[in-house]
Amino acid sequence: MDKRLADRLGTGLLWAAMALILAILAWFLLHILGQGLPHLTPDFLFGLPSQISAGGGVGPFLFNSFYILTLSLVFSVPVGMGAGIWLAEYARPGRFTDLIRLSTEALATVPSIVLGLFGMLIFVQWLGLGFTILGGALALGLLNLPVLVNVTEAAIRSVPDSYREASLALGATRFQTVTRVVLPAALPGLVTGITLVAGRALGETAILVFTAGTTASRFFPDFDPLASGATLAVHLWATGSNPIVPDADRIQAGAAALLVLMVLAFNLAVALPARAWYRRRTGSLPS
Repeated sequence: MDKRLADRLGTGLLWAAMALILAILAWFLLHILGQGLPHLTPDFLFGLPSQISAGGGVGPFLFNSFYILTLSLVFSVPVGMGAGIWLAEYARPGRFTDLIRLSTEALATVPSIVLGLFGMLIFVQWLGLGFTILGGALALGLLNLPVLVNVTEAAIRSVPDSYREASLALGATRFQTVTRVVLPAALPGLVTGITLVAGRALGETAILVFTAGTTASRFFPDFDPLASGATLAVHLWATGSNPIVPDADRIQAGAAALLVLMVLAFNLAVALPARAWYRRRTGSLPS
C-alpha cells in the first residue's frame, strides 16, 4: 500500500475514533440532562425526601454528597500525594519500593464493593462508627489513595530534570526544590488526579451503602459526621432498586442529571483556578 494512502487511512481512523467518542458522550449528556433538567426545581434541590408520597426533594442527599467528598479528600489527598511525591523523588530503587508500587496497583484493581465490605468491618463494626458520614468518608479515602499515588508520581516524573538541577545549582535544598519548583510545575497533573477521584467519589454507591448507609438525617444541613450519610448516588440507586414513592421516575431522572452537573461543576471549580494560577506563574497554559 502506498505510504501516503496508509498515512491518510490511519489518520482517518483516529479521527473517526475521536468522533465516535464525542458522539457517545454528547448522546449520553443530552439524554441524561434532557430527562432530568425539567425536574431540577428549588423544591427538588433543597427539599426533604418523602418516603411514601410524591413531591419529595433530595436536599439532605445533595448536602451529604459534598460533605463526604470533602472529608474523603481531606483524608486521602495528603497521604496519597505524599506517597506519590516520596516514590517519585525520594524512594531508592529496590524490592521495598517495588513492593509499594505493586501494592498500590493491586489496591487500585480491588472492586469498590470489596472496599465497602472492608470499610464496614473496620469503621462500622470494629471502630463502632456505625453507618455514618465519617465512616463513608474514610472508606472513600481508601478508594482514592491508589489513584492519587499513581497520578502524583506520574505528574512529578514528567517534570524535566533540568528544573531540579537548576534549583539545586542555585543553592536550594532538596525539599525547597520539590515544594517550590517541582510541585508547581506538576500542578496540571495533580489537579487531574484530584478531579478524577472526586468524580468517582461523587458517583460511588457500593462503598457508601456498606459504610454510610442508605438513609439521611432529617435535619438539613446536618454537619454531624456521626449522622447517617446517604448520598445522591446512593439515593438514586435505592429509589431505582426499590421504588416505593409514586414519583420514583422523576427522582431518578432529576438525581441523574444533578449528578452529572455536580461532576462538571466540581471539575470547573478546581481546574479553572488552577489553570489561571499556573498561567500567571509560568506565562503559559498547562499542556
